[in-house]
Amino acid sequence: MDKPFHLIGIDGGATKVSVWNVNINDNNNVELSDQSSTISYSETDGFISDFSPINIQTQLTEMNSSIHLTDLELQQGDVFVRTCATAIARIAKKLSEKPLLIGMGFPGLKSSDGRGIVALANGPRMPDFAESLENKLSGLGINLFQPISRLGSDADYCGIGEEYASNGQFKDVQNAYYLGGGTGAADALKLKGILVPFDNIKPWMAKSWELMNQLGNSVERYASAGGVQWVYSNHYTSISVEELNNKGLYPNRLLEMATQGDPAAIDTFDDVSTNLAMLFFERITTIYTGWLDLFEFVNPNRDIPSQEHPFRQTLLDRIIIGQRLGDLIDQSKSSHILWKQIVNNLTHMIMTYEGLPSEFVHYYCPDGHLNENIFNTSQLREAPVLGAAMDAYLNI
Repeated sequence: MDKPFHLIGIDGGATKVSVWNVNINDNNNVELSDQSSTISYSETDGFISDFSPINIQTQLTEMNSSIHLTDLELQQGDVFVRTCATAIARIAKKLSEKPLLIGMGFPGLKSSDGRGIVALANGPRMPDFAESLENKLSGLGINLFQPISRLGSDADYCGIGEEYASNGQFKDVQNAYYLGGGTGAADALKLKGILVPFDNIKPWMAKSWELMNQLGNSVERYASAGGVQWVYSNHYTSISVEELNNKGLYPNRLLEMATQGDPAAIDTFDDVSTNLAMLFFERITTIYTGWLDLFEFVNPNRDIPSQEHPFRQTLLDRIIIGQRLGDLIDQSKSSHILWKQIVNNLTHMIMTYEGLPSEFVHYYCPDGHLNENIFNTSQLREAPVLGAAMDAYLNI
């Protein structure tokens, strides 16, 4: 049935914004149309290339009282808003006159009404973001079907996208974990047939970025494509990440170097595979038995997760690896680097960790070796966009 609006999904990132017109088919599945626009904030007049965010502790303090935006934050925030408005306008002019229904994901901690950004590690705070964007769109003659309901989480939208896209990896399973690795890491979970936002399970499970390994690094460093470069840069060479990018040494190229015998690249993927295996081990054990104290936390004041939760004794049907990390895993399967290392490390952890129930061990490691069929990579690179659009549609 024809909808009285055009559905728009937006993925707002740290460096650019991607906007898509999204269709909903008769089966209530979302799919991308052929109309999209991606713009880097640096393309917009007034962009501050050397913008330095306010100290994160100051941000966290002010978000609970009164936020004092600096002139530079106001300028950079306006750039972000105008960039989003421009990207939306480029699509709107190609569509009919129907109003737009917008769903949007954006990083950072959100305001109490969900429509603003009150803390952001790599950018300006924008507590009135949605209202400012709506005003800009109105000035451009673009009508909205309803106000933007909220700025959602990239991670949650990855999960919604995998659930409602026709080729989504959550669709045909009851219990699954999703790890998307791009600039950062995105966690999503489906248990007992229901999408379970990580914000709702904070008392018993932590997000990847919250977990800290024995070197004092966030596990996100190893679970994201951008983090792979950071490990190579900071632990095994003196080459900055900026220089790596300038030389075209992205994670896929570093993987090629490792397979060709480059010592620093080999060491990098040894680290990455060990930490990813430990993360997957933590996920499957926490879901089945409750928290086993396998990691410390980036925030030392975070409450220790409870061992009690309503999904204990759940075995996952599927573990999904998405975004650029999924591409990297696929690339590595023709070599002995990364994927085979993850498999061997995870097998060893499951088989040797004391006290795990036999049902758990036999399920994940039949015949003493990891059941690799549980793992899938996702080809749904635009999962956050699809999830954002579907969230808006479900909240009409």
